[in-house]
Amino acid sequence: MRLDKFICKSTDLTKADAIQRIHMGNVSVNGEVITIESTQVHENNTVLLNGVKLITRAFRYLLMHKPVDTVCSNVDQAYPSLFTLLEIENKSELHIAGRLDADTTGLVLITDDGRWSFNITLPEMQCSKVYRVGLSRDIQEDVALKFEQGVQLQGETGLTLPAKLDTISPREVLLTITEGKYHQVKRMFAKVGNRVVKLHREKIGQISLDVEVGQWRYLTDAEIALFRS
Repeated sequence: MRLDKFICKSTDLTKADAIQRIHMGNVSVNGEVITIESTQVHENNTVLLNGVKLITRAFRYLLMHKPVDTVCSNVDQAYPSLFTLLEIENKSELHIAGRLDADTTGLVLITDDGRWSFNITLPEMQCSKVYRVGLSRDIQEDVALKFEQGVQLQGETGLTLPAKLDTISPREVLLTITEGKYHQVKRMFAKVGNRVVKLHREKIGQISLDVEVGQWRYLTDAEIALFRS
């Protein structure tokens, strides 16, 4: 964790205030004064601010049912941030592990634990995500095999990782992928001559969406442990 973030997570200081304290030489790590805010510190390091030992607040892990026309950002943009739905302290410390587009609904995981979220978002971790997809045209019989073998998206040099397609009806399918390229689901169907008209994420790893639209809950200890490295 960056030193400035460590200080913010241990105090009520803003990022700007934390950086100022660091530059002033008020912060030491394991007995050494540190004046560079990007310095990496770990849980077993002793960090002092003006001689007082800092202890970070416990990490938080949340599940939310993202509504349509909200953005996975800490600030409002063309659409409101889904963080406006959270009534908890220190929301600015949180981030989303695997963002969804504004027009996409469903499961998002929110945390302030960067290492935990890496285990969800990094392709090499092979974390599966299941999407319910509404299509503009009937699904063709050969698409499942194409997705299983991988397709080359526009602007990409390699193939997508193997994906699993289950047909619910001619224009509704479930797609399971283990990576998260930019607009990947929409681009995959565009590659096979179809268009996504509705997109909803139902599952990440073994965690399934189980709250109503716009609602959220804390993850259980067992759920958090699913993504421990």
